[in-house]
Amino acid sequence: MTVPNALSVLRLALIPVFIWLLLVEEADGWAFAILLFSGFSDWADGKIARWLDQSSRIGALLDPAADRLYIVIIPIAFGIREFVPWWLIAVIIARDLALFATAPLLRSRGLAALPVLYIGKAATFALMSAFPWLLAGQLDSIIGTICYPIGWAFMIWGVGLYLWSFVLYGYQTVLVLRRMPPQNAAAT
Repeated sequence: MTVPNALSVLRLALIPVFIWLLLVEEADGWAFAILLFSGFSDWADGKIARWLDQSSRIGALLDPAADRLYIVIIPIAFGIREFVPWWLIAVIIARDLALFATAPLLRSRGLAALPVLYIGKAATFALMSAFPWLLAGQLDSIIGTICYPIGWAFMIWGVGLYLWSFVLYGYQTVLVLRRMPPQNAAAT
């Protein structure tokens, strides 16, 4: 167990707490605090892993798993509370499902995953930034008035980058399928 892995596990453990706070208690302030902590810990676990040389295989799985869960769960919770339209949530989830569907194709070529694209990281950053701004934008005050358009700006940029990264990942997948022989064919 490393510090970065502990942060990723904590982020995963906070998902049901966030859902309960947002949907059951409607304690938006506490839900907001969880989003801020999760965003900070997502940034910190990578920095700490590099700084302390604590990168690990489990960390390489935990961190993106936590990111993907937050990217799916938060918009659904926001949709239930009617903060975000359902068609936008469908776009975000459909992109992740489509990429997930390419996993068997990549495995057939001996790859576990494609290399991470910085545009994909930027998309995730923008979406993860949009969520707390949008939540703060629900406040009926000057703070809400200021935060709401900032949240939507991050959301629009995040979804745009998310879709563009999908196109690039799709292109990479096509290149892999064209250039790499199936793994079992290479063994014969």
